[in-house]
Amino acid sequence: MKINWGLIKFIVLVGLVVFLYSFTNKRNIARKLTKIEIEFVDENDPFITLTTVNKLLIQNYDSVTSVLKERLVLKEAENRLLENDMIRDAQVFMTVDGVLGAKIEQRNPVGRIAAANDFYIDADSKKMPLSKVYSARVPLVTGNTVTDFTVLTPLLLKIREDNFLNQTIVGLHISEKGFVTMKVRKHDFLVRFGTLTNEDKKFQNFKAFYQQALKNGMLKEYKNVDLQFGSQVVATKK
Repeated sequence: MKINWGLIKFIVLVGLVVFLYSFTNKRNIARKLTKIEIEFVDENDPFITLTTVNKLLIQNYDSVTSVLKERLVLKEAENRLLENDMIRDAQVFMTVDGVLGAKIEQRNPVGRIAAANDFYIDADSKKMPLSKVYSARVPLVTGNTVTDFTVLTPLLLKIREDNFLNQTIVGLHISEKGFVTMKVRKHDFLVRFGTLTNEDKKFQNFKAFYQQALKNGMLKEYKNVDLQFGSQVVATKK
């Protein structure tokens, strides 16, 4: 019978590859992690410490160098991060040389709600607890606040995304009828914004009024600035 040396060589080669892969894989699994690398991908200051993130990643271990790679389940570590109130999204990965990495997107607060226990609302219109690490500089919202913030959040985002408004508007008060009054930085006049309609036009009018009054040195003379009359700004002096 003729021996098929080509087939035998192929089988031996496949067996060798499987053996080497299995051997390498076992050695790789038996290795311990070497370090943790954490990256915050958002532009916010940290609302959560690196120490807290480390503990969430390695959970019950004293240090990363005591963790065997085979014992760390990346999905579970990722879920622990996502359960934290300060984290919006997280991706956990491991490199071949034993580095445990995490890319973290924090939640983005756009307003602070004054309540028995103050809290933030974030850009996704969800409640967010205050951080013990960092206080966000966002408008303080008082008055008739509700649990559904989907109507209020777009207004707060407009303030956040506009450099002038972000630097100027420091507080919002909502009446029982839903009328909004705003407080400005460094001045004691109130901006009567009214209902949440025609926001862009109202802000445009306010900017024009503010710049003109600032140029004339008259900002300190006003008590109220009313933006509810279409293209007209009605300012009341003290």
